[in-house]
Parts: sequence; structure tokens; C-alpha cells
Amino acid sequence: MPTRLLHTQTGTLCNRDEQISKFTGSQQYNRLLSLAMSYDPVERVGRIHADVSRYFLFVMFSHRWGKGEPLLHDIQGRSIYDMTRSDGVKKLQKFCLTAFKRGYLWAWSDTCCIDKDSSAELQEAIGSMFGWYRRSALTIVYLADVPEAGSFTTSQWFGRGWTLQELLAPRTILFYTRTWSLYKNIESSNHKTDAAILEELAGATRIESRFLTDFTPGMDDARSRLRWASSRRTTRPEDVAYSLFGILPVLYGESAEFALGRLLGEVISQSGDISMLDW
Repeated sequence: MPTRLLHTQTGTLCNRDEQISKFTGSQQYNRLLSLAMSYDPVERVGRIHADVSRYFLFVMFSHRWGKGEPLLHDIQGRSIYDMTRSDGVKKLQKFCLTAFKRGYLWAWSDTCCIDKDSSAELQEAIGSMFGWYRRSALTIVYLADVPEAGSFTTSQWFGRGWTLQELLAPRTILFYTRTWSLYKNIESSNHKTDAAILEELAGATRIESRFLTDFTPGMDDARSRLRWASSRRTTRPEDVAYSLFGILPVLYGESAEFALGRLLGEVISQSGDISMLDW
């Protein structure tokens, strides 16, 4: 799990010790204590593990940064629900409230859940990002440039580098429009299981639906995977490499050329396929 998570009920940012404290003070914890000894001894550990895991299910946020995004130091020791409603704060509040209404107590946003002044923490976050999105119970994608009745195929979200893994890694995704309504009002627990949305996604990304629903990092057809990213842009040029596969040791701050060169060298050495350079 990420080091810090937003508690969607209170709007407070919690580190791991604080997350555990929330759990031990919860009704779920008291219920678990009262029932644990009644569980079948053979099944007890598994059932306790399932109950604890259920409590700590978390939601990841995927979006494009805009004006007034609250950073870590802006929200520490405060509830986001009590903060002045700038555009960035409103978006964060709506994200947390949407996750809470769907039954999740924990949420993560790249704007405020990482200490970007710590190079070690930033490096760990970059290396862990794919895994966090993969292990999330849900990823909420907010498309600020898509009107309620519009199509997401022209959204700038599809042109950003990091959103490629934020699309591929999660097993469960819901798309929300500018007004925080579900895309095309499709009520679903997972838009990746909706045939119409998958068809639109495949058209917008040129990624086959089988990869959208069941993607596994690896060297298979590496050239196609590089092509998926070829039209995307990142704020830091070296992030073009970092956002692709997660197969590199992360050295944040190196030149774009060196980062991408190491990525391609690693892929070629493992796959033996030099044709991928034509992407």
C-alpha cells in the first residue's frame, strides 16, 4: 500500500501508523475481535486476513493536474473538507467523497500523498506506482475536459505519459466527466467490463481490448508497447521512460536520453528484438 492515504470519511491524510490507529478504533476492528475466536480454527487466519484487507481497500486517482492542486504540506494536519475550495481542492474533495460513497475509506492522489521534497520517497513512489494502481480496489479517472454528454476520445488525458500505466495497471476503473457524473451515465462497477467503453478506449489509445482488460508487464511485442507511448507527453522528458514498464532501476533526475537509452537497452537485452527500435 502507499505510505500515505486520505481517510475519505474525515478528509485527513494518514501515514501507516495513523491508518492502523483508525482501524483499531473502528467498529470493524471491534467486530473482528468479538468474532475471531468463533471462526473455525482451520479458517481463522484466512478470515481475519480477509476482514483486515477489506477495511484497507484503497482507491487510486488518475487525472490531469490543473490550477491550485493542494500539495502534501497544504493538507497535513487538516481535513480537506474544511479547506477553501480552490479548483484543485474541489477536485480532491469530490474524488474522496466519490470513493467514500462507493464504500471505500482510503484514497490516494499523486498531488498530495507524496512528499516531493524527499528524493528517496519520490523515487520509491515512481517505482511503486504501477503496483499501487494494480492493487487498488478501484481507480477513478476524472476527465475535466469531457462534458457530461461528450465523448472522451478527444480528452487530453489520453495524451499524457503517466496515464498510460494508470489505464493499463488497474483491474477496475470508472471514468467520470467534468461534472463528476459517470461517463455516458453508464452505471457499472467497472467500465473495463463494458463493451461499448472498451471499444471507445481501443479507438482512442490504439491498444487492443485484451491488453486493456488483462495487461501484464513484460517483453512480449515490446515494439507495440513502445508505440502506445510514442504520442504521449510528460512534463519531465525522462518520464517518457519511467512511465513505460517499471523494468528500470529509477534514477530520477537523469537526462531524458540516458533514461530512455537504458530502457531500450534493457528491453533489447531481455527480448533480443532490435526491430522494436522502429517505433
